[in-house]
Amino acid sequence: MTAAGTEFEQDKQAVEKIRAARGAIERELGKVIIGQKDATAQLLTALLAGGHCLITGAPGLAKTLLVRSLAQLFRLKFARIQFTPDLMPADITGTDILEDTGDGRRRMQFVKGPIFANVILADEINRTPPKTQAALLEAMQEHQVTAGGVRYPLDEPFFVLATQNPVEMEGTYPLPEAQLDRFLFNVVVDYLPEEDEVAVVRQTTSRRPAPIEPLFDAADVLRFHEVVKKVPVADDLIRYAVRLAAATRPGRAGAPDFVNQWVSWGAGLRAGQSLVLGAKARALLEGRAHATPADIRALVHPTLRHRVLLSYRAAADGVSVDTVIDRLLEHVKDAPR
Repeated sequence: MTAAGTEFEQDKQAVEKIRAARGAIERELGKVIIGQKDATAQLLTALLAGGHCLITGAPGLAKTLLVRSLAQLFRLKFARIQFTPDLMPADITGTDILEDTGDGRRRMQFVKGPIFANVILADEINRTPPKTQAALLEAMQEHQVTAGGVRYPLDEPFFVLATQNPVEMEGTYPLPEAQLDRFLFNVVVDYLPEEDEVAVVRQTTSRRPAPIEPLFDAADVLRFHEVVKKVPVADDLIRYAVRLAAATRPGRAGAPDFVNQWVSWGAGLRAGQSLVLGAKARALLEGRAHATPADIRALVHPTLRHRVLLSYRAAADGVSVDTVIDRLLEHVKDAPR
């Protein structure tokens, strides 16, 4: 068999593995996670697409548990970093230390920090100063850490899942737009409906949850990343994603009036890329071999909500970013089916 034929067979097996595991994924995560289906689906989509995620939600909504469970499901090394005002960049990336070599000499040895894992939970990332937040930028974009002029590649696959607490904003350091743009999605974890909340309280106060059985490994995830990129997308669908992103930019020709009034800064080029890449991953999770406009629409909110900066007028009018995105979906003409 030729190299191309072998690669095709590997891609085919990866697609079949995703399709066959859809029910198993829900069962395994259901052992510890009740409800939050949209948030779970968006995090799974980001994992398949190879993108980082912001997770926004009040304390006590199982954000950490959800991320740890996903790492267990994919048999990935997990590390949690609690961001605090006194956290230093070296506390994340690692540092050089002086050690004895045993022959009477000394040398500098790099000790790796917690960022050298596959899944990084950056807990309350807006609690730490910009200097430390910036330590994540190189890792997120280049998948490497530079210390003492030496480059240290990170383990692959590599994901940063950063949580933010939207309730308590005193003493926080909002992430700059340049760093926010590095996140594929901003996933909102909201309060559960009453029946789901009752189920959570009943389950967590009566027994230990059953352990999650891993269904994949790191090699599977890397193969999924390659397969996702090969999912076909029509040019009209790409144009639809680009138009949605472009419509968020105030002061440009064709920008809707509500954007000019309520938005001070719109989404950049990465928004369109994120929409299309996310649509491909979502299509595979749904058991389809091609992306559709429904995939784009399902991911518009998590893709744009951290890339659209609202104006003071929006705050005065009581308008949220999700309201603006809802209006965008009504304004931008759908792609042909």
